[in-house]
Amino acid sequence: MAAIKVKNVTKVYRLYNKPLDRLTETFSLTKKNLHKEFFALNNISFDVEKGETVGIIGTNGSGKSTILKIITGVLTPTGGELEIDGRISALLELGAGFNMDYTGIENIYMNGTMMGYTKAEMDAKLQEILDFASIGDFVYQPVKTYSSGMFVRLAFALAINVDPEILIVDEALSVGDVFFQNKCYKKINEIKEKGTTILLVTHDMSSVIKYCDKVVLLNKGDKIAEGLPGDMVDIYKRILANQYDSDIEDEKQAENGKESEEETIQEQPEGHWKDRLGINASYQEYGDKRIEIIDFGIFDEKNQLSNIVSKNEQFAIKMKVRVNASVENPIFAYTIKDKKGTELTGTNTFIEEVDTSQMKADKEYLISFTQKASLQGGEYLISFGCTGYEGDDLSVFHRLYDMTYLTVLSDKNTVGYYDIGSDVHLEEISDK
Repeated sequence: MAAIKVKNVTKVYRLYNKPLDRLTETFSLTKKNLHKEFFALNNISFDVEKGETVGIIGTNGSGKSTILKIITGVLTPTGGELEIDGRISALLELGAGFNMDYTGIENIYMNGTMMGYTKAEMDAKLQEILDFASIGDFVYQPVKTYSSGMFVRLAFALAINVDPEILIVDEALSVGDVFFQNKCYKKINEIKEKGTTILLVTHDMSSVIKYCDKVVLLNKGDKIAEGLPGDMVDIYKRILANQYDSDIEDEKQAENGKESEEETIQEQPEGHWKDRLGINASYQEYGDKRIEIIDFGIFDEKNQLSNIVSKNEQFAIKMKVRVNASVENPIFAYTIKDKKGTELTGTNTFIEEVDTSQMKADKEYLISFTQKASLQGGEYLISFGCTGYEGDDLSVFHRLYDMTYLTVLSDKNTVGYYDIGSDVHLEEISDK
């Protein structure tokens, strides 16, 4: 039985070039349209069964938050139908319903009343909420005096400890420090095991794969697909690399029997690999460019260009270079750092004993590094470099620091930066 039914839901916004156009259009005798229609959602349909955990994923602007706001009643759809069977607790904008002048305790009771609970019911839940939030005596102070961390802890504690029949979460699991996030994930598991229906929106693909029974993929207001988490994440990776539209066109040509070798070549995405990856706007670049890094890419085990790979799969980091002037034995390297800037791993052609002595001026070359993704799930920064020794001095030909990112998907993180890959066995060795 479905807890949520979304049927052909559409949300259209009218966009005006200037505020006066709205007024002019409203009172115009000619009824001339001065607006453009923007479809935040375009004929979206899906069901969420009771007890099911469903993820909604997509790039920024795909309509994820819009559909959640429609389901929770914050927004009214332009068209379509919506059926809800169950009491909803929503984590959309944490603390959005809080009165900043009220104390934490007063906000707990006020929000509980808004959710339909009696004072007696909230009295029974109060201690559990306070224990989860762990903000001490600040709960008796106005929330306007709270730090941002205390504010989100209280808001999350309230939303997740009211025994909802349907829990809706929009990116809220990324709040707070690592210990609070761990507590939140444990609580999500507890309510999932109780049979609570969960609708989850997140950019964390590891959470999607770990927690969701199925996934709905949105892109630019359209529903692209619905299915198993792994399959939907694969399509999402293609969208991130701007490969999805060209892949669909190739499939249509194949179905119509029109595909030829020449057409296949022409239909491949044009431009550089780097143009289809997420690039850090704050990257650093320097070097004399006697050898220049002209392109780079990250390729998963399916040879798909993407910033996302799965833990323990083979993936490749590739760079294309142009030799603008002859140099002896250049060294090509990459480095992976965590978000704090700590260098975690990396290698280069000198360490790997790759002969680069035959590289010639005015030629282009491809260097590929293939390895296993042993890093823990998370996000990392990748740097590229090309250097060389001239006598005892190291010359820098081209370096791109913190140029792009690597996301490692994982449903099991061990201790530290990487997974040592332990094979663990338990056996009884004594009857005592």
